[in-house]
Amino acid sequence: MPRYAYQLRIREGCEDEYDRRHVAVWPELLKDLADAGVHEYSIFRRDQQLFLYLHVDSFDAFLARMATSEANKRWQAMMADIFEPVPDLAPGERYAMMPEVFYMPGHPEGTE
Repeated sequence: MPRYAYQLRIREGCEDEYDRRHVAVWPELLKDLADAGVHEYSIFRRDQQLFLYLHVDSFDAFLARMATSEANKRWQAMMADIFEPVPDLAPGERYAMMPEVFYMPGHPEGTE
């Protein structure tokens, strides 16, 4: 299953608010994420820097599906005030995608 990672950035002073808003992500948004092919999704934060990592069938299909999600539209509108541009985005780049350079799969069943 494809794995994708990218970076986002939140405004200085919004770190606690960002964390607070993610304590109880709306069930309808979680359903839409799953319906868009997301199998796992993690967000890590260090100060203002966010690292997002997900397993999804197709990132392009995921983006297209989420663009039609009413829950996602409301969520993005609610979150918009705390984001700022990632400093090193390339011209025309929507997300600061991070290509995978190493992966170690888990151990097969029965081995340690």
